[in-house]
Amino acid sequence: MRYGLNVPNFGDFADVRMLADLAAAAEHGGWDGFFIWDHIAIGPPTADVTVALSAIAGATTRVRFGALVTPLPRRRVQKVAREIVSLDHLSHGRVVLGVGLGYPPDTEYEAFGERAGDRERAQHLDESLAVLTALWSGAPVDFDGEVLHVHTAGFTPMPLQQPRVPIWVAGAWPRAHNTVRRAARFDGFYPMPSDLTTRFHLLPDEIRAVRAAVGRDDDFELIATAPADGDPAAYADAGATWWIQVGADEQDAFRRAKAGPPRSK
Repeated sequence: MRYGLNVPNFGDFADVRMLADLAAAAEHGGWDGFFIWDHIAIGPPTADVTVALSAIAGATTRVRFGALVTPLPRRRVQKVAREIVSLDHLSHGRVVLGVGLGYPPDTEYEAFGERAGDRERAQHLDESLAVLTALWSGAPVDFDGEVLHVHTAGFTPMPLQQPRVPIWVAGAWPRAHNTVRRAARFDGFYPMPSDLTTRFHLLPDEIRAVRAAVGRDDDFELIATAPADGDPAAYADAGATWWIQVGADEQDAFRRAKAGPPRSK
């Protein structure tokens, strides 16, 4: 089991310098990963995710880091491809790319004239993933989908991490079975309860069901956002490979960072 600290990129955490300091504190405290969210118009003051991840990369030397998760359908996939490879090289191969449909669709899609329907965003996500991985291969790309049309020479440099920067797919459980199939094609799954208005955590038995649904027993990552008083061993036994704790505010996040993950107690 590996342990990660996760915080938003808005509100208390909209200060990029503070995020870098918090990431450094988490690394010093023994955490294995430091992750932020990717929102652009959630309401409170908000930090740009790529600028923040660049600062985090520069402030750390060991932890894995990334956004959990980037709503890939509202991003230009060619720009994301460049950004993530640059972060991969900047961090000597420590970045992870988390992807999903994004939420909420009204303020972060409709408000900017983007297609907000679930099926439309899912189609865009699948095409973006196909183009992204093709661009990372360094070979010429010729792709024609329903949404994306890409014809370009190969992108260089290629990622340091091979065969690609790890891609963790996020989605609702148990509602979105298409998401499970999508995640199984890549490197990890970050499942969340279907109704986030009632709870934020999945129970160990649900994590066990997720692992069974994915159907992979290799080094596929299964990320669990766990309650602070949960038992890491129960989640590990259920098949989780990452235990993610969310910082409620700046003070709480620094306290968690410095205290370290449950294994160090």
